[in-house]
Amino acid sequence: MASKLGDILLREKIIDADQLKQALAYQKKNNLPVSSALVALGFVTEEEIAQALSRQLGYPYIDLEQFEVFPEVISLIPADVAKKYMVMPIHKIKSFLTLAMVDPTDLEVIEDIRFRTSLSIQPVISTETGVMNAINKYYGVSDALKVKKLIEDIELADEGRVNVIEETELREDYDVTELEQASNEAPIITLVNQTFIDAIKKGASDVHFEPYEQQFRIRYRIDGDLYEIADLPMKFKNPVLSRVKILANMDIAEKRLPQDGRIKMRVKLENGKKKEVDMRVSSLPTMFGEKIVARILDKEMLRLDLTQLGFEPESLEIFQEAIHRPWGIILVTGPTGSGKTNTLYSAISTLNTPDVNIMTAEDPVEFYIPGINQVQIKEEIGLTFASALRSFLRQDPDIMLVGEIRDYDTIDVAIKAALTGHLVFSTVHTNDAPSTVSRLINMNVEPFLIADSVILIVAQRLVRRLCKKCCEPHDLPKRALLDMGFGENEVDDLHIFKARGCEACNNTGYKGRTALFEVMKITDEIKEMILNRSTTREIKRRAIENGMITLRRSGLIKIKNGITSVEEVLRETVRDWD
Repeated sequence: MASKLGDILLREKIIDADQLKQALAYQKKNNLPVSSALVALGFVTEEEIAQALSRQLGYPYIDLEQFEVFPEVISLIPADVAKKYMVMPIHKIKSFLTLAMVDPTDLEVIEDIRFRTSLSIQPVISTETGVMNAINKYYGVSDALKVKKLIEDIELADEGRVNVIEETELREDYDVTELEQASNEAPIITLVNQTFIDAIKKGASDVHFEPYEQQFRIRYRIDGDLYEIADLPMKFKNPVLSRVKILANMDIAEKRLPQDGRIKMRVKLENGKKKEVDMRVSSLPTMFGEKIVARILDKEMLRLDLTQLGFEPESLEIFQEAIHRPWGIILVTGPTGSGKTNTLYSAISTLNTPDVNIMTAEDPVEFYIPGINQVQIKEEIGLTFASALRSFLRQDPDIMLVGEIRDYDTIDVAIKAALTGHLVFSTVHTNDAPSTVSRLINMNVEPFLIADSVILIVAQRLVRRLCKKCCEPHDLPKRALLDMGFGENEVDDLHIFKARGCEACNNTGYKGRTALFEVMKITDEIKEMILNRSTTREIKRRAIENGMITLRRSGLIKIKNGITSVEEVLRETVRDWD
């Protein structure tokens, strides 16, 4: 490919044969593209190369600063691929992708991009600086590229200093001392630290270290979605994983069994302030090594103000009335990662006063809240949710929180606690609030006990918030809006917004999350239906008639208010019955 570019520049009389020879030697020595070598030696400028290629090949020469690239186009090519090939996707029409390239004579790159995207490639020409600036602008330099640059710097460093361990997959005779030594080398420490710091600054909730047969990648979960940040050389696998395990006080010699640990980090932010972050670390043996996930427990991301969680005013009023009741069970339901813990912490923090004894049983304890007695469940030694609750009853409690109701024993003790004058909070896994009743009955709880003890059931989901800086109007047919659940009286004056993407939101179109809530009060009518073993459908219909805002309706309200998008609500909720 180098000779093609060189031949073009020779034909254009921009360089001579001797200069090309020197550039090729410089390219080989420094492992650079020939275009970079020519510019570095001062034989030609980037603009001259681009203009010459444009004249010879007939491809347009463009200034990338004059183009705005949309997130759906950027997502077609990962950041590491764009930087490796020095290309930038800028436009997509049907099955054609317009691709800005520094060297469009490189047919291997065009073929690889075509294979990755399943699109026909239409090259245009730009300068290397222009492409690099566009990559930094649209892919963001603060996460993937920063970590990737660090990896490249380590690769260029003296191999003896790094002392990384060669791939030992499927071998049992690894040297623990060697692992410790490698994981404590300065470059490995810096790489792991930088990965965690980037994740914290980006607001990630989890960092995934994932080994595969020919790949070792790092991913962040941000606002509920996973993003690939780096694809590391395989020789970094063992030292990086060992370093994380050392930080989490885990046994680096034990690779056959899952382990759990914790890390506490102090991070200095751009504004000079420092904050402490706890991380819960879990390792799991997989086919090609241990996968490690670090859950970032950032107290600043924990909202303890009930008014900031996403409750509609009517639902919040019902919730606040219930949590100030002297006794009863309040259940919060939803899938893993739907914000149930945040809601429960917010509720007990509201009630946390010096004259109240609050006790919690959690697995694990995610955040430590001053003034509240928190117990870590350890089932391996017999400290289960049920046994913890029984012990709580001998500790003069006013309010108890049980992390999760998993079995009959736990709900049995919770009901007894509620019926003897205690307020009990807990979670259960069901799809919505009304179906929780059926779930409890399936756990062999008598309907009369449910009716007498449960006072409120809350279902919730998390959806991403639209970025206020770049969201734009979204026109949808009236029929589609009606099918979603909007009423005839709403659709005519409805203004809906959709995600676009900008620097402020890392080109995702979203920034932060909010919750959708379905709050079902156990009224006398609902109690009667529970006693009569009414179906979930019947209970839900009656609750809606009594004014319950469903998960879908909560989502529609947030779409109407410009908080989230149609796509987010459709992904997390189902339409209510007509």
